[in-house]
Amino acid sequence: MQPVHLFDLAARQAQWASVRQSLIAGNIANANTPGYVARDIEPFSKILDSTHLDMTRTASGHIDTSGTSLGTGKIKSEDSWDVSFSGNSVSVDQELVKAGATDRAFQLNASLVKAFHRMFLMSVRSS
Repeated sequence: MQPVHLFDLAARQAQWASVRQSLIAGNIANANTPGYVARDIEPFSKILDSTHLDMTRTASGHIDTSGTSLGTGKIKSEDSWDVSFSGNSVSVDQELVKAGATDRAFQLNASLVKAFHRMFLMSVRSS
């Protein structure tokens, strides 16, 4: 039986979401701290790009992608929305938007893991 790397990938994404949520919470907690600079981590897509995962052709009917180069789009880094008079770069609105996006990413991750876990159990039970 081949190892299932999907669960490892999902665990890494969940860990990334946890770290990002902690940083966002810290940014919000320091929203009134003079001179505090908002922090964030690199996008998970950048972390995923550094793992060099290649698609594998497991059956003759699958599309052969070995000769093609699949590109990814560029994500533009955005600056903070505003800087207050105290030199603080935390925008609570922006942090709440990021918190919502991180929560949605984590919920999607959990749903996918749950679905693949059920499929995995069904395949084991039917064998």
